[in-house]
Amino acid sequence: MQQRETTASVFKYVDWFTIVLYIILVMLGMVSIYAASYDFDHANMLSFAEFSGKQFRWIGLSLALGLVILLIDVRVYENYAYVIYAGLLLLLLVTIFIAPDTKGSHSWLVFGPMSLQPAEFGKFATALCLAKLFSSYNFSLNASNKNYVRVLTVIFLPVILIIGQNETGSALVYLSLFFVLYREGMSGLVLLAAFCAVVFFVVAVKFTDSTLLGIPTGEAAVFIMIMVLIVAMLAVYCKEMNAARNVALWFIATGLLAGGLGFVGLQLPGTIFFIGTIAVALGYCILLIFKTRAKKLLITVGTAVVSIVFLFSVNYTFTSVLKEHQQMRIKVALGIEEDLQGVGYNVNQSKIAVGSGGLWGKGFLNGTQTKLKYVPEQHTDFIFCTIGEEEGFIGSSIVLLLFVILILRILSIAERQPTVFGRVYAYCVASYFIFHISINIGMVIGLCPVIGIPLPFFSYGGSSLWGFTFLLFILLRIDASRRERSF
Repeated sequence: MQQRETTASVFKYVDWFTIVLYIILVMLGMVSIYAASYDFDHANMLSFAEFSGKQFRWIGLSLALGLVILLIDVRVYENYAYVIYAGLLLLLLVTIFIAPDTKGSHSWLVFGPMSLQPAEFGKFATALCLAKLFSSYNFSLNASNKNYVRVLTVIFLPVILIIGQNETGSALVYLSLFFVLYREGMSGLVLLAAFCAVVFFVVAVKFTDSTLLGIPTGEAAVFIMIMVLIVAMLAVYCKEMNAARNVALWFIATGLLAGGLGFVGLQLPGTIFFIGTIAVALGYCILLIFKTRAKKLLITVGTAVVSIVFLFSVNYTFTSVLKEHQQMRIKVALGIEEDLQGVGYNVNQSKIAVGSGGLWGKGFLNGTQTKLKYVPEQHTDFIFCTIGEEEGFIGSSIVLLLFVILILRILSIAERQPTVFGRVYAYCVASYFIFHISINIGMVIGLCPVIGIPLPFFSYGGSSLWGFTFLLFILLRIDASRRERSF
């Protein structure tokens, strides 16, 4: 018989180390917001009318919220996971129609002086739903294609609704949940495909000024990478060393032929040359499929074909699907264009602020870039530039170290869970944190396009703080129950 947990037992078994980390990060975030919004012309910066004062109120409410979450019976999160998920989906749908226009998006619900963004709360609801689905009786991701459909439906429903609110950045966060699927048995080929897609897109878009064999250098480079991918998959994935050697020799021979013809003044049409060369190699692989019946060879052929189709779709996607400001953000991030007075202004000023901090920083409240308000949104999405300017490389490294410790702690909690529900939920939480921290800091220092996602516990805003509080404290509640439950 399972015993009902008492309040005392919850606080006895809760992971206090993680709670201390949470409090430290939240307090550092409070100090950073105070520094980012400080105005020497106003002495009382802790007024609730100022950003720092408002954040102090949000922090107090978050601590109370965390306490309430810990006191709720853990079975509520398991038994009502689908209900919570459905409720958040309904809220996300309603938000599209009733939320006011805020900088082009309809993602904020206004309640008098307070505004909330439902997309932030959809994260923990989706994590609970995924955990509940994976913990279903006899559920295995690879047991049936229907299970993949069910899992992807859970992930993409909130993505679609959030995109409908014109909040692309918040929607992209949910794609980090694919790391959870990998932990639960999804083939590594999916992550390889995602990695290749990103690399192919970046290379094809970035290197367009010069040509090779009459086509843009970026396009030619992607064709060459596809050739390398085919050889690597034949050798490593299919274990067909002879086939890998033969295909590699074919690619080298045709490359030398193209180079020799170019040397004597004859230039082959690039697209036809690359497609023809790869087609012959794939034809050879297809012959091997009929001979060996190896399904992995078929996957290799399919991967190559999809890669070529994806390459041809890159130009259309970039020029026709993405909006002009999104194109410009990518160009600025890739160094294709600067646009220092337009789209690239925020990133440029942020990089100046971070770089000017040096090793030790300029000191608390002494950052010139932040105090003179050169960096827009420096108290929200660009809060890390304040840390970099005032606390320098040392202070920034300490903040990053604290985040790394938190993520490693969450992963440790995940691996000690005795239930699939607890493990999957914990990995969802870790995935969200990794994505937010990597992308936010990446865009502040110019490594990623600006997509507008907050830095956990540091960026100003109650929705973000509450959302991450929900995520973390539900995990702590699940973890605290593991010692008292019989399985």
